[in-house]
Amino acid sequence: MSEIAPSPARRGRPPKAAGAPAVDTRATILDAAEDLFSKHGFYGVTIREVAREAGVDTALVHYYFGAKRELFDAVFIRRAEVWNNDRVDAINRYVETAGAGATLEGLLEAFLRPPFEWSLKGGPGWKHYAALVAQTNANPTFGGETMARYFDPAIHRLIELIRSLIPGSKDVDLYWAYHNLSGALTLTLGETGRLDRLSGGLARSGDLESACDYMVRFAAAGIRAVCGPTVVPQQG
Repeated sequence: MSEIAPSPARRGRPPKAAGAPAVDTRATILDAAEDLFSKHGFYGVTIREVAREAGVDTALVHYYFGAKRELFDAVFIRRAEVWNNDRVDAINRYVETAGAGATLEGLLEAFLRPPFEWSLKGGPGWKHYAALVAQTNANPTFGGETMARYFDPAIHRLIELIRSLIPGSKDVDLYWAYHNLSGALTLTLGETGRLDRLSGGLARSGDLESACDYMVRFAAAGIRAVCGPTVVPQQG
């Protein structure tokens, strides 16, 4: 019986196994960049480090995204669209369902719950994104412009609905009220552990269910105090 000669080795990539899922290189790069940006900030990360983390050549990162700022923007908008669409859908649905019975607490619950839920149940990528948003919101170089570009439409809709629930509220008061809520929201979603150390473990920054409940009540009271009618003390 004659021996069968071995087949010559093929050059190039090995053929894909039947049924093996294709690797989404673009998503892999975005995931790697999101992780690094969330830990080290925009200025603490290089394209080379992103490529190494993603397991691709640096040229491939440039091919898909261009310069580092374009890569950062791609990371930022990917989840911002989901986050904002969910929030706007939730507050619109709430006011339509609640009608004349709509409350400030109910509106804030509808607006705040989606980002907390994504951070709780969406996997590590959403944790990284929440930390990234917290960093960006506090970045004096380009944070304001980036947040405005990706989040302002949803925020303007929220402010419009708050205005309808607090007749006579002034726009300047509404914007200051949201400014304070925004800082509290992004800091909380960043899960920095500051709360754990401050409270000696009594409260945990990772307890996002409780965090959302507290924030709804705190924000509603604060918004009423800032935007509601001013009470002039009576002279006795």
